[in-house]
Amino acid sequence: MKALLTTILIFIGTYGLSAQELYAQAYGNPEDQALVFLHGGPGYNSVNFERSTAQALADQGFYLIVYDRRGEGRSKDNNAKFTFQQTNDDLLGLYKKYKLKKAVLLGHSFGGIVASKFAEKHPNKVESIILVGAPVSLQETFKTIITSTKSIYEAKADSVNLNYINMLEQMDHSSLQYSSYCFMHAMQNDFYTPKDLSEEALAIYNKLKTDSVMLKYAAQMTYEAPQGFWKNENYTTIDLKSNLQAFIRDGMKVYGIYGKEDGLYSEAQVAELKEMIGADKLKYLENCSHNVFIDQQTQFIEALSNWVE
Repeated sequence: MKALLTTILIFIGTYGLSAQELYAQAYGNPEDQALVFLHGGPGYNSVNFERSTAQALADQGFYLIVYDRRGEGRSKDNNAKFTFQQTNDDLLGLYKKYKLKKAVLLGHSFGGIVASKFAEKHPNKVESIILVGAPVSLQETFKTIITSTKSIYEAKADSVNLNYINMLEQMDHSSLQYSSYCFMHAMQNDFYTPKDLSEEALAIYNKLKTDSVMLKYAAQMTYEAPQGFWKNENYTTIDLKSNLQAFIRDGMKVYGIYGKEDGLYSEAQVAELKEMIGADKLKYLENCSHNVFIDQQTQFIEALSNWVE
């Protein structure tokens, strides 16, 4: 199927918000099953998914909406509130703009939290949720990072970084500083990338290295978003287990797709999620890390095609 591409700057003045532009793009045929991609962060954008995977999904018969959250990425807004009320309202604006009645929410990383918060308030608008390398419990993720990095530093007899980890363990675990330092150590130890890229993934990453949009936005992070979501929503302590259990009890389908080399999640965390949502609803992929849709793109698309009718 030849996908249609529509680029739109959305003006959302509904639901009590001031008129403000959001960056969004729609890929594919509006008659096909709608997917809304929610990017990670907070403070990032959807560019890596958009430039690598959006068109490929549209070619498989999905109508895909990709956007950057208010105050993040290409959706500039100096007055962004960084609350889940605002992310919910903005999603409602997207539904209205694209005439969506129900959609599958594709939540990558922090986007899985945003998707779950929207589904909690507007379950009638959600076909299903697909968690893509998304945290179910951020505090458990921080513990995983600390345990793993401590083992690495001990094996290297790295006394400097072991000292940093010891200091980190003494910090307030709900603080933004604790969260930031945990993620810093994860990045420092390549927790976001597989050790050996498949030929498919290598080709995609090499292509992205010459993509002008990727070069402009891929490394662009903002501090205002994590600071805002921490101040307003205490996001570093969010645990979605009860939310997901409630969705399942109410008949909403929840799926998960994770990489075995994603250092943010232990095998035990993934196993617990698998038991919660069902073995047939979770994929745990080899040679794959945090960017599941790039590291194992073919398997990622196949999983979505099997799950989403």
